[in-house]
Amino acid sequence: MPTSKEYLSFLLDQLSSLDEISYRMMMGEYLIYYRGKVAAYICDDRFLVRPVPAAIKMLPDAEYDAISEGGRKKLLRVDDVDNRELLTDLFIAMYDELPEPKNKKKKKENKNSQ
Repeated sequence: MPTSKEYLSFLLDQLSSLDEISYRMMMGEYLIYYRGKVAAYICDDRFLVRPVPAAIKMLPDAEYDAISEGGRKKLLRVDDVDNRELLTDLFIAMYDELPEPKNKKKKKENKNSQ
């Protein structure tokens, strides 16, 4: 069951106090970016964040979920999506621990130079 646009809109509204929140659709689901880094996924109307140490600390009772059935990548499921303050604080705390975006242009240049 793909994520509903209503759920996406709700979560974007919950994160609206943060600067530089964006999203990208991918196979009926959504990647959520915070200041250019992938911070979360919305899959099957579930809000999943990367399990970086800050997120694990802030969500000690959160369950791990896969993006898709049988998927190997496990993320933390955020159940308290109604708590705007928690979501804002969570993204701010996670930011420095999120991986830097991959530079696709640089990879292409390296392939061409070999």
